[in-house]
Amino acid sequence: MRTIKYILILLLFAAVSCKKETSFLYEVEPVTVSQNNGSGKNNVKSTIEFISIAYADIFGSNISTSELQTLNIVYTAFGDKKLIEDRIIRSFLNSPGANIPSSVSVGGDTAQFVVNTYKKLYNREPNEFEKYYTVQLIKNEIYLSARVIYYALMTSDEYRYY
Repeated sequence: MRTIKYILILLLFAAVSCKKETSFLYEVEPVTVSQNNGSGKNNVKSTIEFISIAYADIFGSNISTSELQTLNIVYTAFGDKKLIEDRIIRSFLNSPGANIPSSVSVGGDTAQFVVNTYKKLYNREPNEFEKYYTVQLIKNEIYLSARVIYYALMTSDEYRYY
């Protein structure tokens, strides 16, 4: 009889002490996340600005009105904007009149080429990491041309902003 009492008391304690919690409270501070590209560029270039600036950066002159209208119609009509931007930049870079340095080491100074390219395409100087990384990439990849570097920088998200 005593053992039955002990078992009942243990069952009573178990029934009272084990309750499933139905609400949880996690005290986490709210965090605001924003994209910071470090360049202070917040405004997106319009389609006409993007095409005109890309043309001027590659050819060193203004695009004709008829060519700008044609490219604007193609850009507007196409669904995937990143793909059409890629095609426009490729078309410009592969044109015979493209004004791109023939070598990534302009006058043997690769770092100066990187600085000049950032100034031309992004209107800013590269930070130390960008400069170091790009110079090392150019030195380690012997087949990396100035055309490829222009392509990479011009198809980046930062190039779409001013």
